[in-house]
Order: sequence, then structure tokens, then C-alpha cells
Amino acid sequence: CFEDYVYFENSSSNPYLIRRIEELNKTANGNVEAKVVCLFRRRDISTNLNTLADSNARDFEEESKQPSMSEQQKHQLKHRELFLSRQFESLPATHIRGKCNVTLLNETDVLTGYLEREDCFFYSLVFDPVQKTLLADQGEIRVGSKYQAEIPDKLAEGDLDNRVQEKLETKVWDPNNQLKDPQIDQFLVVARAVGTFARALDCSSSIRQPSLHMSAAAASRDITLFHAMDTLQKNSYDLAKAMSTLVPQGGPVLCRDEMEEWSASEAMLFEEALEKYGKDFNDIRQDFLPWKSLASVVQFYYMWKTTDRYIQQKRLKAAEADSKLKQVYIPTYTKPNPNQINAPGSKPGMNGATGYQKGLSCESCHTAQSQQWYAWGPPNMQCRLCASCWIYWKKYGGLKTPTQLEGATRAAPRGHMTRQEVQGMSPFTSSAGRAKLLAKNRQTFILQTTKLTRIARRVCQDILQSRRAARRPYASINANAVKAECMIRLPKAAKSAVKNRLIPRPSLINIVKELAVQAPLKLKAPRGAPTPINRNQVNQPRSASALLGKRPFDNVSNTLSTNGRPFALGMRAATQSVIKRQKVSQGDAPNPVVFVATKDTRALRKHLTQAEMRRVARKPHLPVRIKLPVPPRPLPVPIIPSSTSEPIVLED
Repeated sequence: CFEDYVYFENSSSNPYLIRRIEELNKTANGNVEAKVVCLFRRRDISTNLNTLADSNARDFEEESKQPSMSEQQKHQLKHRELFLSRQFESLPATHIRGKCNVTLLNETDVLTGYLEREDCFFYSLVFDPVQKTLLADQGEIRVGSKYQAEIPDKLAEGDLDNRVQEKLETKVWDPNNQLKDPQIDQFLVVARAVGTFARALDCSSSIRQPSLHMSAAAASRDITLFHAMDTLQKNSYDLAKAMSTLVPQGGPVLCRDEMEEWSASEAMLFEEALEKYGKDFNDIRQDFLPWKSLASVVQFYYMWKTTDRYIQQKRLKAAEADSKLKQVYIPTYTKPNPNQINAPGSKPGMNGATGYQKGLSCESCHTAQSQQWYAWGPPNMQCRLCASCWIYWKKYGGLKTPTQLEGATRAAPRGHMTRQEVQGMSPFTSSAGRAKLLAKNRQTFILQTTKLTRIARRVCQDILQSRRAARRPYASINANAVKAECMIRLPKAAKSAVKNRLIPRPSLINIVKELAVQAPLKLKAPRGAPTPINRNQVNQPRSASALLGKRPFDNVSNTLSTNGRPFALGMRAATQSVIKRQKVSQGDAPNPVVFVATKDTRALRKHLTQAEMRRVARKPHLPVRIKLPVPPRPLPVPIIPSSTSEPIVLED
């Protein structure tokens, strides 16, 4: 129906969209489209705006003195908060999945009451999708202790009011005056006549109201009557003095209101702005009438509502509303969701719904039993939700329990994290984290466990099976069952001493000496003329490996080292200088160290058998012994003696 809040589904895996129906229109092909107002969730706005919303929520809780809530209630309450916007869009009515209730947050409301009711949401801020800002709703109903008037105590009989009345209020009319009502009415008629005569003398007024009827109608407006009554009050209700005040020596007094000051084009602009923004006078003035003051716009609105123009527009809108659809029947949506994880033997679903391993628990409530499971998150993560958590995800756009991915703190530390938490903590999730990994190839990370988890590894070795779990890191471990069994065995295990195997560790000095011995030698390149580039490299692409120089191979012996250090072999280190050295970006470099084989080294590899190549790959620190074939001796070139010792002369 019109102005109902409904759920719209635009994706089978994403949460529902919450929209307010403004119009129901029938298209040319017979389908029904709904013109709706967009409402946004917390997951739809940026982190900075979420921080601003958190600050506003804390201020509201302090001012309204809300009862204390648990961390889970605070987490779920964020899913019930929406942000109103002035963005409109058209959606097909067939995508409606149900109705919900959205109300403006009031200081008298109890926040926990929204959690007790299904499909109930609230909003207090307005989100601008273009400017990316959050502002307080100007239509807020001011209800509360700070908006109530403070009524003083009633004076007892005989007590005098010692307050200065002039400072408290301004007296504009005295009903206990000496004039009678007919005399006051006659003075008001004279004031209207003076106003009509003043408009006849004014050139600008004669252009705006060319006829006598229009001038008389303008002179009969409230601004003329207010001026006449104010004149009587200032002259102590003396008709003679009031008459002379209405018509001073310079000419009759002309009183105009905003309706008369505005031109016809300005009134058309106001009507157009009112159709677009409603009664948001700040936006009307800013976008359509910047040369008018806000007070002038508001005053013109209430005067415009008294005109025939307003009545005509109201009748036209009522006629248009009667011709449009009032309501539309949407049948219950019974089609299966593509994210359902089907049972074995049934038709496979989408998004990796099939092929899920047995024993995986719900990512939200961590239950292992459910009538129906749904695939949730990236397909390669194989995350799933139970039926109730899936409905909660679709309606409220979050999980029931707080996770570290959403920045919530847990009451008790857990020994494991869900997959979405690990994915959120990964540096690959943000562009800044990816840039850091490209700038530094070796990223240090640490997996820190709790004390109870370390104890459970020793006490419950038969259940945990750490070796088997290490070989299958993708298989889930029921940490709750392990901890429960650990709490049962822990009192008995505390009586018997746990045998710890001491591992002797060398001192830091010995480790540094050993690393220094094992470090590769760094030989300085000899100074000399640069070696020209090999002809075979001219047409090759300038990759990262081609930027480095080739190492010469001299005096081939019987041993060869694969880690860059020379042995009895005659191979030298990379001493050849590089021509036109270019900068290699850290993101393009495959490894921090690159070894480039020479032509002679590749020739030596052909003399290694397959078994020897595997042995070298498994143990690269051991030298390789190669038996080289004896090179064939060059054949002597026979010298053919010349037939004569005389020189040979060629003539043309």
C-alpha cells in the first residue's frame, strides 16, 4: 500500500533492501512498479559515518537514560537502525518480500523494545548519498523533559507579582479598552480603504494589481488589520490620533506581506520546489530561492496555503491519487533460494552450494544442526548459516552474534575465530594492506592462542589430534567440545605433573656466528670496461631476470655449488657489471634474490641424470659432482703447398 515500508530483494545472497512506497504505477506492458524512498543500513555507509552514528547513539542513550544492555543486544540494535534519505528509485513490485515497520526514534522509546518485536526498525539521522553526510532529521518530535515548560508555583491570595512584566512579554492588545466593537470594526474598514488608496498611488502596486478588485483584496489581508490594531494600541485607543497615524503628512501608510512582495515567477519556483522537497524550507531556499530569507519562505508558505491556488493543486493531487493504484496484491514468494545447500542426490545449487563438507557449523550461532543450510560469504570459504540465522541475515543485514570482523569486543576470549573474522584481519582486504605487502615481500604475522587453548592441546590430545589437524588445516575443529572436555579433565590432570620435554637452545652469539658462516660471500665487482651485451639477449624482453648480468664460467672442474658460493669448481660469482640498470618494482620482483644461470651452467645440467637433479633440488646446500666428457681434440689443418713461389696476379 501507499507509504508502507517493505522489503525488496535485489540479490539472492545480499540482505533485503528497505524502502518506503510513495507511488504504485502500472507500466505499458502490464507490470507494476513502485516509486520508493531509499533507506540505508549501517553496512551501506562509510566507516567515518558509522563512527558519527555511534557518537549520536551514545548521546541519545545518556540523554534518555536507557537501561544497560549486553554486548549482543548492542550489536543487534545496530542492525535495527536505519538512515532516511531523499533518494527515489523505481523497483518492480514482484521483488517485494514482506512488510516492516520503521519509526522515528523518540526519547521516550526504550531501545530494547525494538529487539523484542520482529521486523521493527528506527531512524534518527538523514543520509545524503551524494554529499556523504549524516544530519539530524528536522522533523523530529520534541518530546522529553528538556522540551517541557517550567510552570512556576501559583501565587497565593493577596500576594503581589514582583516580576517586571515588560521584560517578560509585550502587550499588543488590551481587551478592556474604552472602544466598543462597532467602533473597532469601523476603524478597520477605514484602514482597508486607506490601504486601497495607498496601492493606487504606488506605481509598483498598480502594476501587480491593475484592477480595483485586486487592490482591495490585497488591502484586506491580515497585514493591514494587524497594522490597524497596533495603531490603536499605540494611541491608547483614541480614534482621532489613530486616524492621523494612518494618514500622516507624507501620504497614506502602505502595508505589504510576503504574498504581495513575491512575483508570479517566484511563486512558480516555490511551487516547483515544494513538489520536490516537501516542507524542507532550507533546501527550498538553498536550491530555488537563495535571494529570499528563510523567514520569508516560511511566511509565504503559510500565506500560500490560504489562496485558491493551493486549493486547486490539492484537488488535482487528490484526482491523480484516485486514478493511481492504491494497493497491489503480492503472493507469497515460494521459490527456493539459490544459496540453499542441497542434500546429496538433489539438484545442485548455485554459488558453490554443493560440495560442502560435513561437520561445518553455523557462522553466526555456531550450531551444527539445522533443517536447511544456506551458503554464505565467498564460495571458496565454504561458510554457511542455519535457517534462522539466514532469515536474520536477510532481514537485518548482519549476524546474531558479534564478531571481531565488525569491531566488537567479546565478553570472554575465544580460542578460535570464524572464517569471516580471519578474512577481515587479513591485510589483503584493503588496498592499503595490499600496497604494504607489495612494498615488503616478507610479511610477518603471528597466531596467538589463549592459555586455555594451550592447556587443552596437552590435556585433550586424543580428541584434538593435533598432527591430523595440521595435515588437514581446512577441516573445522569443534573447539567448544574440546574446551568442555578440557574443563572436565583439568581437575584430574592438575594432580599429575605434565612431562615437558626440554629443548636445548644455543646462545645468541653462537647463532650469529653460524649465520655469518652460512651467509653467501659478496665479492666486489672489478673495475674495467663494461662487457657488451650478448647478441642472444638483444631480442629478448627486458624482464626482471634480464636486468641482471650473466656470470662467466671459467676453468670447469669437477664440483659445482647451487647456492651461489664457489667450491673447487672454477665458477665465479656475479662480477659482471650491468649495462643500463633499471629500477625493478617490488611488486614485479618474484623473490628478493635472483640467480641467473649462464650458458655453460645450462650445458652442465644436461650431463645430470633425473635422479641427480632431484637430489640437488632436495639438498641445495650440497655440492654437485659432474663427470664431464673429454672434449675432442681439434684436427690439424693440412697445409697445401703452392705450385710456385711466384705471386698470383689477377687481371681484369
